Amino acid sequence: MLFAELALIRWLGGNVLYLSYFSNIVLLGSFLGIGLGFLWSHRSEHELLPYTPLVFGLLILFVHNVPVNVRATGGDLIFFGGELKPSGPPREIALPIIFFTVAAILACIGNGIAITFKKLKNLEAYQFDLIGSIFGITIFTVLSFLGATPVVWGIIVAAILFFTIRPRQLRQIALTLIPLLIMVVTLGIESRDSSVIWTSYYKAQTFDVAGLGANDVGVGVLVNGVPHWFQTAKYDLPIYQTVYERRTETAPVNNLLVIGAGSGNDVSVGLHEGAAHIDAVEIDRRLFEVARDGHANRPYDDPRVDVHINDGRAYLEQSNKKWDLMILALPDSLTLVQGASSIRLESYLFTQEAADSYRQHLSGNGVFSMYNLYRESWLVDRYAATLEAAFGHPPCVSKLDGEALAIITIGVSPNDVTCPADDVWASTSATPDPVRDNRPFPYLRTPSIPSFYLVALALILFMSLLLVRLVGGPLKGMRSHLDLFFMGVAFLLLETKNVVQFALLFGTTWLVNALVFGGVMLSVLLAVIISQRVVIKKLLIPYVLLGVAIVVGWLIPQSSLLSLGLPLRLLTACAIAFAPIFLANIIFAQRFRDTSDSANAFAANLIGAMVGGVLEYSSLIIGYRNLLIVALLLYIAAGYSGRRHFRPAI
Repeated sequence: MLFAELALIRWLGGNVLYLSYFSNIVLLGSFLGIGLGFLWSHRSEHELLPYTPLVFGLLILFVHNVPVNVRATGGDLIFFGGELKPSGPPREIALPIIFFTVAAILACIGNGIAITFKKLKNLEAYQFDLIGSIFGITIFTVLSFLGATPVVWGIIVAAILFFTIRPRQLRQIALTLIPLLIMVVTLGIESRDSSVIWTSYYKAQTFDVAGLGANDVGVGVLVNGVPHWFQTAKYDLPIYQTVYERRTETAPVNNLLVIGAGSGNDVSVGLHEGAAHIDAVEIDRRLFEVARDGHANRPYDDPRVDVHINDGRAYLEQSNKKWDLMILALPDSLTLVQGASSIRLESYLFTQEAADSYRQHLSGNGVFSMYNLYRESWLVDRYAATLEAAFGHPPCVSKLDGEALAIITIGVSPNDVTCPADDVWASTSATPDPVRDNRPFPYLRTPSIPSFYLVALALILFMSLLLVRLVGGPLKGMRSHLDLFFMGVAFLLLETKNVVQFALLFGTTWLVNALVFGGVMLSVLLAVIISQRVVIKKLLIPYVLLGVAIVVGWLIPQSSLLSLGLPLRLLTACAIAFAPIFLANIIFAQRFRDTSDSANAFAANLIGAMVGGVLEYSSLIIGYRNLLIVALLLYIAAGYSGRRHFRPAI
C-alpha cells in the first residue's frame, strides 16, 4: 500500500504540471481513501480490492493522455515556472479528479487490508501493516537510488495486486489483468523515452540547446515539465560575469563555492576566471551526471573542481571551510520536501540563519552573490534585506531584465564590492521581512494561507465529510473513537515536524527524508511490539510523558542543535523527534488493542491523519515549531475524550 502511495506521489508530480508543488493533495487523498476502505469493510461484505486495477489504469490513462495541470499564480505566492501557460482542464477540474481517484485507489487497497485486519488480533494486524510499510519505503528508496523508471514501479504494483487479488473466474481475470496490462504498457511507453530521466526528485527531460535556435552548444533540462537550466559554453554572459565585475579584489579567486552547481555554467566561468579551487554543491546526482557529460567546456572534469552531492545548507553546516567567493546559483528546485506541504528543497537556503552562515563561511574580504529570475520585485527586496541583516550593510542589486532577473552581491565589508550608485539597495516600508528557519517560506510574501490553499482545503474537508458520512453511516457511530481521531490529527503534525527538523539539521536530500520516515515507522513498530507484551493499566502515565516530551521538543531551539557535532546532533535530534512518536503510539496501541471494532477505530485514526494534513498548512502562519503546541492540545483532547478507557491501577 505504501509503495503504491509513494509511486503515485512521484509519478503524478512528474506528469501533472505543478502538482509537485501540491504533493500533499495526493497524501490527503491517500489517507481519506484508506479510511474509507476500512469504513466500507464495516458496512458491507462486498470487497473493493478487485477494483483497484481498474481505477489505477483509468488514472494512468487520464494523466498520460490529457495535458493536466494545477497551475497556480499570485503576486503574494511565487511558483517558479508559473509563467508557463499549460493547456488542458483547469485546476478546479484537475485537482478534484486527481484527489478523488487517488482516494478511490487507496480505498480499494485499504478495504483489502481491513478485511485482513478482521481475521487477526488488532495489534497483530497492525504490526503486519507496519512491517509491510517499512518494506514499501525500503524498496522505493532503493529503486529511487538506482534511478528506476515508472514501468518498474508499475510492474511491482501490478504483480502485487494480481497475486493479492488472485482472480479465478474469467470475468475477474479480465477485470484484473486488462487494466494492469494497460497500466504497465502505458508506463513502459513513457519510460522508453531516452530523453527522460527519473532522478530521486524529478522527472527530468533533456534536450539539445542548439535545437532552440541558440548560437550555443550544450544540454537543457526540464524538470516536472518546467524549464530548469540551460548549458552555455560562453563566459561573458552578464548573469555570470556581474559578480566578478563587482569584486573589488582583482586577483583571481582562491576558493570558490557554488551552491546549485547544476548545469556547470558557474563552474565553467569560475575556472575561466582563474579560480584555484572550486567546491560545487548539487543536490541531484543524476542531474549532475547529465551536466558533467553534456557541458561543452567539461568543467566538472577539471582537477580544480570538487563535487559534493548534498543539500547546500547541510554542506555548509558540516564544513568549517571559508571561501573567497560564494555563489548561490539558480537553486529553485521546483518540488517540495516529501512529507512537508510547503517546504521546497531550497527553502532553508534563503532564511536569515542561512545568510548568517554564508557570512561566517567567507574569508576576510570574501564576497557572496546570488542570482535568479525572481519573478517578483518583493522577493528581490526580501533577499536583499536578509543579506543586509546578516552583513550589516546593504547589498548591491543589479537588475538585468526589468525587476525580475537580478544579481544580489555583498561583501564582508562594503569595500569588498564595487557597486554603481544606482544599484545600492535601500529598504522601503513595503520590503517583506526576512524569513527564519522556523517559517522557511521565502516565496510567501506575508504570513498567511493563500486563498488558493484555503479554497482547495475547504473543498477537500467538505467532500471528505460527505464521503465519510456516505460510506460510514451516521457520524455518531464514530464518537467512541473520537480519541483515536484526535491522535491521528496530532500524529501527522508530529511527523511533519520531524521531517522539517531533519531537513534543516541534515539536509533536504531524498535519503534523509527516507530515513526519517523509516525511523518513524520503526518507532511505531517498537511501540506496537511492546504493547503486545505489556499492558499499561493507567494510560495517564504515558500521556503525561508524551506531554513532557513534546514540551521539551518545543523548548529546545533548532539553532542549538546545529551547533553540535554531527554524531551528537544525530543522537539528540533522534531523541527529541522519536520519543514523542514512540510514546504517542504506545498510547494508540494500548487503546487500539482492546477495541472491539478495529475497522472503524483504524478508519477514525486515518481520517484524523488526513485532517492533520490539512491543519499542517497553519504552519504558514504560526511556523513549524508551534505545530508542537497544536499537537499537544490535540493529545490533551484525545486524552479527555478517551478518559473512559483509562484503566485504574491495580
